[in-house]
Amino acid sequence: QVQLRESGGGLVQAGGSLRLSCVVSGRTDSVYKVGWFREAPGKEREFVAGTHWSGGTTYYADSVKGRFTISGDNAKSTVFLEMNNVQPEDTAVYYCAAGKDYYGDYHGFITTYFYDYWGQGTQVTVSS
Repeated sequence: QVQLRESGGGLVQAGGSLRLSCVVSGRTDSVYKVGWFREAPGKEREFVAGTHWSGGTTYYADSVKGRFTISGDNAKSTVFLEMNNVQPEDTAVYYCAAGKDYYGDYHGFITTYFYDYWGQGTQVTVSS
């Protein structure tokens, strides 16, 4: 089993920055990929960013490309989401996720169904 715990959410003004962290514990040797997703009120959970657990290629939703950065510190088993120039439409609960298997490039990273473990989420609220 793999456990994930997010932190770093909060209230931020539009144009500001926030850094989310996700500590991954348990059977981290079984993790192939990690990703960030978000869920706004009344909307479906959507992909934000993803990457290989060992580093390498990163994937981003068009809505955050150029503003958000996913990175990892394997020594600390932590995944980060650096959020810059946040906007009110970025308001959501942000979830960290981990997947065990390869389901192809891009689509294998952006699809919620291909992730096996999820954190509890952290709220991000952007005021205008």
